[in-house]
Amino acid sequence: MSTPADLDTLIARMEYSFRETDILIRALTHKSHPADQTTVEPAAKTTESDNEQLEFFGDAILGFLVSEALFARFPAYPEGKLSKLKSWLVSASHLHTVAEGLRLGEALRLGRGEEMSGGRRKKAILANALEAVLAAVYLDGGMDGAREFVRRWVLPQGSWDFEVSLPVALTDFKSALQEKAQASGLPQPKYVIVGERGPEHAKTFLVEVRLGKEQSTRAEGISKKDAGQKAAELMLERIGGEESYRKGGEGR
Repeated sequence: MSTPADLDTLIARMEYSFRETDILIRALTHKSHPADQTTVEPAAKTTESDNEQLEFFGDAILGFLVSEALFARFPAYPEGKLSKLKSWLVSASHLHTVAEGLRLGEALRLGRGEEMSGGRRKKAILANALEAVLAAVYLDGGMDGAREFVRRWVLPQGSWDFEVSLPVALTDFKSALQEKAQASGLPQPKYVIVGERGPEHAKTFLVEVRLGKEQSTRAEGISKKDAGQKAAELMLERIGGEESYRKGGEGR
């Protein structure tokens, strides 16, 4: 199995020493890569594996380790708050950011088509590859190695708190609704200010969000932005978007 040119650099950034690098190479191998590895003899086409099974396994490991960390870090938090915090930490958006921090794209093994279409920067490819790399760490170094990888790269560093450190990521219901609509083949949400009341210095705004002609929700807020976020949250609840929000949308 060939070695990616940037493999050693990636390992150094990860600060994890693999006993065997073959499992890491597999974790970095997108499904488009083996499909491109044809030879003169069709029967001799490579049987090299891609990273899809490792991604599946890594997703389960990540969910467990993030839940474990949150349970220990926030013993007084209710289940709903822990779930929202976990949903962000395992989301495709967050994992994409982590993968970019590791410069994971530089070490990916892609087919020619994905290479030409910018696959090294694609959110889904990078997020999935990060989960596959986590699985590779677990298979090579056990749960302790995987736990340290998650602590170092996935969890926020230093002192962190639900209300202080992560409020924007966890309450951006407008972005979550947009991702849910796109993943479900629904029209993109449209926001309209349908009412205002109160004096100029203390106005309350009523905002309506629509998904096509059939579905709409309204909410009030002390600003247009606040009202829009609340309306988006109501729409997510209506269309069953909570699970999508937890998983970071279709990009996983």
